[in-house]
Amino acid sequence: MVHEKRIEIRWRDVDAYGHVNNAVYATYLEECRDEWIERALDGAGDSWDYVLARVAIDFRRELRLEDATLVVSCRLERIGNASLTLREQIRTADGELAAGAEAVLVARDRESGRSRPLVAAEREAFERALEP
Repeated sequence: MVHEKRIEIRWRDVDAYGHVNNAVYATYLEECRDEWIERALDGAGDSWDYVLARVAIDFRRELRLEDATLVVSCRLERIGNASLTLREQIRTADGELAAGAEAVLVARDRESGRSRPLVAAEREAFERALEP
């Protein structure tokens, strides 16, 4: 399951050089990732039980306010014992790749604050979200 989210570039996203600040790319990815996990779990768990453990972004193209609207996508690549690896992309409205990323989410025990194994219902929901 690939999830896509359209995001408008906001004036506050742009820095003094006239392009979207590199830290804002991470925010765009997060917005899409948050929606993806809600849909993937579909009631099988709480999206607040996951934390971002790693994100690596490959910047391919600068974004400017004139690009106006972006399409951010997220898909599940791998399910671990306690983690998920996601592939994410930011594209311009006409499809040009601006950034590619890999993110790792870890299931977190609320009481201990430590990682925990995925429960059966979560694993089943994520397996349905895996692309063949």
